[in-house]
Amino acid sequence: MVYAERYSSASDSPPAGVAEPISLSRVQTRLSEAQDYRTQLTLQGQLIPWHDLEIKALETGIVTNLFKTEGDQVNADESLLQLSDEGRSARLAQATALLELRRSELAGAQTLKQRQLISDTELSRVRNELKLAENIFIEAQLSIDHSLPKAPFNGILARRFVEPGELVQKGTRLFQLVAIDKLRAQAQVPQQQVGQLRLGQQVTITLLDGSVLTGILSFISPTADSATRSYLIEAEVQNPNFLPLSGASASLQVHLESIPAHAISPALLKLDKRGKLGVYAVRENLVTFYPVAIADTNDNVAWVTGLPRQVELITLGAGFVNPDQFVTVTREGAE
Repeated sequence: MVYAERYSSASDSPPAGVAEPISLSRVQTRLSEAQDYRTQLTLQGQLIPWHDLEIKALETGIVTNLFKTEGDQVNADESLLQLSDEGRSARLAQATALLELRRSELAGAQTLKQRQLISDTELSRVRNELKLAENIFIEAQLSIDHSLPKAPFNGILARRFVEPGELVQKGTRLFQLVAIDKLRAQAQVPQQQVGQLRLGQQVTITLLDGSVLTGILSFISPTADSATRSYLIEAEVQNPNFLPLSGASASLQVHLESIPAHAISPALLKLDKRGKLGVYAVRENLVTFYPVAIADTNDNVAWVTGLPRQVELITLGAGFVNPDQFVTVTREGAE
């Protein structure tokens, strides 16, 4: 009990040995212990294909055969269409014959050189002609190969841009090929929060229809966007059933590292005289104000950091006390 002397007037003398008790404010408290809480960073983003490529013509010709069309699944190195020959086969035959001739000439020249019947200069000329023939042959072979455009990776043909009988030039778009067995979930992260991210963190992706996918954080941009000062991130998402999700908007929840936090009622959060957010607690019957940071919140619970591992929170009466004030404490549940 705290006592203080009280006098009725300046002329009164205090009775010897008598002190009057001061009534202390009463508060109700609850003992709170920190728990390991895994925070989440929620971002808005979208899903895109793992690979997305427009296949273009590398040779001029007429589309004579369509082996694949929109919606077809294709394998890497599988031919998609065929262009008209346009003399390519004849040029390859000529290049093949020339290559065989130059090889034969080199073999003969090497034999003559061993007999000292030709000069080094003549031998070098024959070798150079063989190299030129090899280059001509490679170009002719590539021209044949390019008349049968192939898929560079496993995927699905999302678009077809040409029709049978159509004349195409070099650079004409033929197909759009996408790989969606895996997807990329992309989002932009504010520069204040990018430091919380680590490659390999779990990511939950929620689509507009409520569907939920899981992924792994696979990319964090090393530089910020010059306009928004935000960082691009990507999560790798498996899509083994080839669901048509590419281009869909999505909400990304990145599961961050666990931190010690207290679960409290949002009603316990107060502002001190300087406008700092915190909670009131007692320590040895003395009121203490602890500034806190909110890690996460919903309608019923606020997860806060900045408190000791164990703390006696004031649950009733905090509005009638001040820091450094002694109080009478009743703990919740105590009789």
